[in-house]
Amino acid sequence: MPNILIDGYNLGLEKGTGVATYARNLSYELKALGHSVSVLYGNRAAPSRESLMREIAFFDSNVGDRNRLLQILDQAHRALLGPLGHFAEDVPITGQVITRTFSARMPAFDHILNATDVFVRSQSAFKLWKTLSRVSVPETPDLVHWTYPVPLRIKRAPNIYTMHDLVPLRLPYTTLDKKRTYYKLMQKLARTADHIVTVSECSRRDIIDLLGVSPDRVTNTYQSVSIPEKYTNKSEAQVAREVEGATGVGYKEYFLFWGSIEPKKNIGRMIEAYLSSGVDAPLVIVGAQAWKSEQELRLLNDEVIRYLSIADGQVRTKKRVIQLSYAPFSLLVSLIRGAKGALFPSLYEGFGLPALEAMLLGTPVICADTASLPEVVGDAAVMVDPYDVAALSNAIRTIDHDADLRTELTARGIKRASNFTPEKYRENLKALYSRFV
Repeated sequence: MPNILIDGYNLGLEKGTGVATYARNLSYELKALGHSVSVLYGNRAAPSRESLMREIAFFDSNVGDRNRLLQILDQAHRALLGPLGHFAEDVPITGQVITRTFSARMPAFDHILNATDVFVRSQSAFKLWKTLSRVSVPETPDLVHWTYPVPLRIKRAPNIYTMHDLVPLRLPYTTLDKKRTYYKLMQKLARTADHIVTVSECSRRDIIDLLGVSPDRVTNTYQSVSIPEKYTNKSEAQVAREVEGATGVGYKEYFLFWGSIEPKKNIGRMIEAYLSSGVDAPLVIVGAQAWKSEQELRLLNDEVIRYLSIADGQVRTKKRVIQLSYAPFSLLVSLIRGAKGALFPSLYEGFGLPALEAMLLGTPVICADTASLPEVVGDAAVMVDPYDVAALSNAIRTIDHDADLRTELTARGIKRASNFTPEKYRENLKALYSRFV
């Protein structure tokens, strides 16, 4: 069994991201291909000679400080080594620490490794030295697949890197990345990576055109979508109860957006389009507020998000826009299933996993006609110019009023999603890895 090492850069986040989902799904497919999987994390817990303490510290780094002298010696050693000063050690997962709380976030693995603060420290080192930091691991893997462009490398093994998109270069005003540093890192990886992986033909073209990478050094594997049957097999009645309990609105009686509240997601125009559409169905927004979220949500206030309705001769105040900062995955699946339509008018996406998730679950999709989204949705969604508020508003109104169109899009979406199964993704990975192991 060849051993493949992937990073846990995004897997350690408490609230999942699309990149974390990518890394987790990658680990599942590696196991399905018969590979041994090692996952390298960068938790801040200091090394320990005691295996139980390493296991405890992996799940909770608040284990107390080490001896002050040992800390000083360790910091001095790392400073002298510079970009070479990263050492990973095995983290035993024995079951002595009860970890069911983390089961939904954990990847498939054979070995867990941790190098203290390796991702943060390597980024600082790159700013200073403009070189990739090296990580020493207990056993050299047959292949290293970094699931994100990190300034790290493991010696004596092929190192491939996934570049999901080049949004900080294409839409620099929508991200917080330090653009000079980001560009230099992308250029460095473009020159030194044994191979670059991406998730759409759109991103592949960007990598070739903006970074000057030879086409034979960039492979598009796409992504897959797979949702556990315990979530998809819930009855409509159960889904309706969960939806109403979380939002106060009924099954198939609302529009849904989920994702980070940030400029790239185009939330401001989406809200403007929804409010001008005049539909009665509320808009449910699920997502944590990120950079510039206040600007994206500036249209929302108590007067806007509520309206008066008359039912049974009584006047009631109802919400037009409902915000949830977070929904666990099981509830999110029910929210997607229970929506009248899914809104995804993002300005730019490397892949667009939410659109694919909605199609798999039978929910009609309204999305942008830019970047990778046309590749993903095909003819199974209503696509609009994400900068055209009137067009987006009209699309919302059309989906709201046209039950036959919703039925047609549901059927098309399910069929389209079958092009992105784990089996097809696995075949793409197998073809890629066969070049190295």
